[in-house]
Amino acid sequence: MEHALFLDRIATLTTGFTPVIDSMYTASDYRFLDLSVTNKILEEVDTSSAEAIQHYINTYLAKTGGRVAYGGYLEQRSIYDRSLYFHNDNPDLKRNIHLGIDVWSAAGTPVLAPVAGSVHSFKDNTNYGDYGPCVVLEHHFEDLHFYTLYGHLSRTSLESLKVGQAIAAGQTIAHLGTPDENGDYGPHLHFQLIKELQGNHGDYPGVSTLKNLDFYRANCPDPNLLLKIN
Repeated sequence: MEHALFLDRIATLTTGFTPVIDSMYTASDYRFLDLSVTNKILEEVDTSSAEAIQHYINTYLAKTGGRVAYGGYLEQRSIYDRSLYFHNDNPDLKRNIHLGIDVWSAAGTPVLAPVAGSVHSFKDNTNYGDYGPCVVLEHHFEDLHFYTLYGHLSRTSLESLKVGQAIAAGQTIAHLGTPDENGDYGPHLHFQLIKELQGNHGDYPGVSTLKNLDFYRANCPDPNLLLKIN
């Protein structure tokens, strides 16, 4: 399917704000969060510390009157510098450009499927700074075929899932994990759209290098096409 048509078809699957975490939160509860290298305030935050980042987010939400922070698609971030899993001395080969949307909420918050699908795969990705527990759903709508990825979950989220299991739109599929199980981040969901999974199971790159960005930007469109948060 031609790329522009693919994007249009994705966008028509939802008609308004579509939650990917607990439906008790409405669109008015969400506040956009900038964690990019251009946010100079972060120069005063220890981005190697999950606790420090979480404190920054909590303070930001309190100041703005929000309950959920979100954002991050195609942000270039310094937070990944703490992990050898992403590191490279060549700036063009350093994985630091974020390919999904992050939704920040408390550990244990339900994670929802925004559209119907089935369980493709799941895995606990245990590298430092990785997803931790991760679920991939597969979606078919006539000739439209794509995947959604949900990272930084609780380990118990994987216990009841089965490959091929049918998932309804709005169904709870998992819960957010704590830093000791989610790759050492403040509790949040990494939500990503993927056209071609390229043989991966329970995993897919969520951060790109500058060198490979054109490919990943095309293969991982803006998740807000589905969520319509703003």
